[in-house]
Amino acid sequence: MTETDFDQALVTAAFALGAEAGWRKVSPAAAALRAGLDLGEARARFSGCGDILRKFGTLADCYALQGALTEGLVRDRLFDTMLRRFDFLQMHRGGVVALLKFLPLAPPLAVCLAHATVDSMGWLLEAAGVCATGARGEVRKRGLALVWGYGVRAWLRDDSPDLAATMAAVDEALTKADALAARFSPPPKVAPAVDLPSPEAPSEVA
Repeated sequence: MTETDFDQALVTAAFALGAEAGWRKVSPAAAALRAGLDLGEARARFSGCGDILRKFGTLADCYALQGALTEGLVRDRLFDTMLRRFDFLQMHRGGVVALLKFLPLAPPLAVCLAHATVDSMGWLLEAAGVCATGARGEVRKRGLALVWGYGVRAWLRDDSPDLAATMAAVDEALTKADALAARFSPPPKVAPAVDLPSPEAPSEVA
């Protein structure tokens, strides 16, 4: 079993356990035992539930980015990767719903998830051709995290097989984000006018 396979098996077991027994019962050790994984390796790779959430986010990003659109408008590419990421969440729906209900009772875990989500939005932005580094990149990541959060709220209520309501919410949020970005974008620089010399009159032919 590769390290990637090990991590995926442990994370999958953790979210399954969270769905069945609640996240109070989730730990790397409990997930490893459920999945029949070596406890020593689990201890070396996961120090707590925060590591489980970070790895889950990484797996969700990989799923979203593999085969994602590489051409077209930035907005369309972001829409594509975000919906792919929701497809990954849908595979672990019970565990994710249980986690979100548990987070108000576990502030450190909520902070961990918030930071991981912002980091994930950076990957989605870069995949869409948008710089996510520096101060502006940080603003963009946090802005896209708000779009993601809006979509998550719709996803929690969305029981349709094709996630139509989630798609509509993400589309709406991206439209609003586009409008806001355009409003605060600096006006394009206009090159100063240059006075060209008037053409000389043609000389008379003798």
